[in-house]
Amino acid sequence: MSASSETPTTLNVITYNCLGLKYISHFRKERLAEIGRRLAITSPVPEIVGLQECWTQEDYNSIREQTKHILPYGKFYFSGIFGGGLAILSKWPIEESHMFRYPLNGRPTAFFRGDWFVGKGVACARIRLGPRPEDVAEVFCTHLHAPYESEPNDSYICHRTAQAWEIAKLMRGAAERGHLVLGLGDFNMLPFSLAHQLITAHAPVQDAWRVLHPDSSLGPAKSEVERRRGREIPNVMYNLTENGAASDSVSNTWRWPKEQQKRLFKGEKIIIEGTTPDPNAKRLDYIFVGNGVHKGTSSGPKWHVHDVKLGMTERHPTIGCSLSDHFSIETTLSRIQDPSHITRNEERADLWGAGPIQNQDQAVALPLTTYDTILSMTEKYTRRERRQRHFRLSNFCISIIISIGSFTAIWWSPRPFVAFLLILLSTLGFGAGVVDGLIGGLFIGSELRALKEFEWEIRNAKDLAVARAKELHD
Repeated sequence: MSASSETPTTLNVITYNCLGLKYISHFRKERLAEIGRRLAITSPVPEIVGLQECWTQEDYNSIREQTKHILPYGKFYFSGIFGGGLAILSKWPIEESHMFRYPLNGRPTAFFRGDWFVGKGVACARIRLGPRPEDVAEVFCTHLHAPYESEPNDSYICHRTAQAWEIAKLMRGAAERGHLVLGLGDFNMLPFSLAHQLITAHAPVQDAWRVLHPDSSLGPAKSEVERRRGREIPNVMYNLTENGAASDSVSNTWRWPKEQQKRLFKGEKIIIEGTTPDPNAKRLDYIFVGNGVHKGTSSGPKWHVHDVKLGMTERHPTIGCSLSDHFSIETTLSRIQDPSHITRNEERADLWGAGPIQNQDQAVALPLTTYDTILSMTEKYTRRERRQRHFRLSNFCISIIISIGSFTAIWWSPRPFVAFLLILLSTLGFGAGVVDGLIGGLFIGSELRALKEFEWEIRNAKDLAVARAKELHD
């Protein structure tokens, strides 16, 4: 493996949620094979790709086989019981790679949701772009915990916020090593949500879409935040070109009613015009970009966002369905050797080129009220988990008493079928009690410790922010 003899001046990056759940996603093999084919012919040619929900090695191999002429290097990441569904493809060699598991990662009791079982985390890859030591891109591909209710009522908001904090720390470390930072994935968050604020405040990165579309939507048209902005309901084309709404678009066939999908799969051609109102579309997928800190100076080469767009919007050529329930986010970065040559119109796309002092000051520029909101959320969730722990451990103790009582009662059982029922009650009750005991004693205990770590880090960050604010005031 060898890197290019020259550092590239442009970099084409794609992130895409593939909807590749084994046994569950319809037409999985056909769709992911088509995704590989589309990646191979995409213009401009992709050079770094992050995939989410690519759950099977078979689908990953299919994509690799079709893209190996443009993306010869890649890594499929293994995590959890069923796999994390993450993969990274690259034009250049991957020098180093690891899978970081999130400490707060859903609950095993929510087996019908699966977040805990897939072991969600961050796929990390260090990619060599050129011959010099600083010619490195550190890529972080992730899929945060899914929301099942709207914020702030989402019972998993604490998990997702803590996960955003963890990936922000990883990206910040990469920037401090002087490397280009790329955060790719389905973050399951809206712009300026708590998770979004943490990432852009505590990692020296910017949201690539908002760099070029600073007035883009903050949520679906029906959301409270968008209603307060007094905007009209956007149509399909506006959401695709201006809002970057890669999820829940009315133009995506996987968001259609079941009856409409059945008509499509039977061969009926259904066209969604670009002028169709699109009230539910929102942005959950992101590319975060940041320049590294270079020896305490603002000089040196810098990357900035040249272009960003949605891709993979076309349907499957034979089935007629969308390739996934998301569209891809695609960006082109440009490398400028001398930042002083950036034009006035490009200043808004200039990404974190200042020295380490300015970067670190900006990286704690989160409002103090936001820290308090996160701490309040953490304390509330901790109280919930402590109640759950007490309830489950109590069930475990009760199941032991019931089991002993049932076996004792068998001695005086008048008939065999009564003895059978008592044994069945004892077995099922004790089995359920053991599960509750394991969850209450082990899993929730582990989760509470992870919450303590997260809470300490947030309090520490708040104290540092207060201290810096006092220094500036003095």
